Amino acid sequence: MPNLPEGRVTQAIAALTAVAFFLLWVAGWLDYASLAGGFIPARATGLLNVGGALPVWLTPLSATLIHAGLLHLAMNMLMFIYVGRYVESVIGGWASVVLYVAGAYAAALLHWAIDPSQTAPMVGASGAISATFGAYAVFFGRDRTKGIGPLSGYAVRILWLASAWIFVQSLIGLAAFGGGNVAIFAHIGGFIIGLALARPMLLWRYRKA
Repeated sequence: MPNLPEGRVTQAIAALTAVAFFLLWVAGWLDYASLAGGFIPARATGLLNVGGALPVWLTPLSATLIHAGLLHLAMNMLMFIYVGRYVESVIGGWASVVLYVAGAYAAALLHWAIDPSQTAPMVGASGAISATFGAYAVFFGRDRTKGIGPLSGYAVRILWLASAWIFVQSLIGLAAFGGGNVAIFAHIGGFIIGLALARPMLLWRYRKA
């Protein structure tokens, strides 16, 4: 594995997320921000109206700037900075932004599809980070992983990384939310879009090479 790259765009996204959290935290607005800027499936379905909330189409993105607590933020950003730097070194800064945003919306879409009537807001950058994690699985999975039955070594690597990421996120969610809802399918949605976009992003970066 190469030396840890600089990853300026990754650092900028992490810094923006941290600043947004601390501003909301210091102001005492985290609870309100969760309702106004978190992604709520029932709002997307038209079953719920929240006064003063951001447009529902924007909330998959605004939700990435809102976290349940310091632990939730710290663990997400620690993983994102590490993995995001490697992915950014492969596909470039602008593609990393596109991947992150696509992950946020893919996460919200699958979260909505599982329960369109859910009224609890989904907050945190985990879904967007899952897309980066999916791309990391494509680019940096170990070749020596053995296949299992009909599954190739590549498929086993992908499944192992996805399972590990979702397991860690579940532990973080249980700690940060006190045993509350953990948006497992949002993580899966982000991870899948990361898998799907990784190689197209790489080809797009070197399209003129």
